[in-house]
Amino acid sequence: MKKIFLVLLASVFLLAIGPADAKSKRSQAKQLEIVQFKYSAAIRWNEFEMAWSHVDPVYRKEHPLSDLEKERLKQIQITGYEEKTLEPLEDGSIEQMVEIRLINRNTQIERIVMDTQVWRWDGVAKRWWLATGLPDFSPKSF
Repeated sequence: MKKIFLVLLASVFLLAIGPADAKSKRSQAKQLEIVQFKYSAAIRWNEFEMAWSHVDPVYRKEHPLSDLEKERLKQIQITGYEEKTLEPLEDGSIEQMVEIRLINRNTQIERIVMDTQVWRWDGVAKRWWLATGLPDFSPKSF
């Protein structure tokens, strides 16, 4: 009788975990959608400081924006931001490919940058971070 009770209890426990885990995944997916929308809006409106706030704090510490990079960002105008692909990675991160169109304010030449973004879930902070930094808009990336 005790064994049947333990099996029944374990079954109930597993059923309870399943929906909770699914709910957690749906919540993470919704949060990813929200943070990617905020990030893309910041890029579209040339609000690079706001976009920078979505970059993983570890990345920001290891790769601070130089004065040259900040000045380079002031020289461009974003004209388009189109999400191309979104794929889960084995480690639970999400890889997104984005096409960004921009115009150099000095030359008025439009360029296209393909930006591969990796978004990682931070279980402690309960949020998504952009693990790959801001797009590379330097002339060498064209």
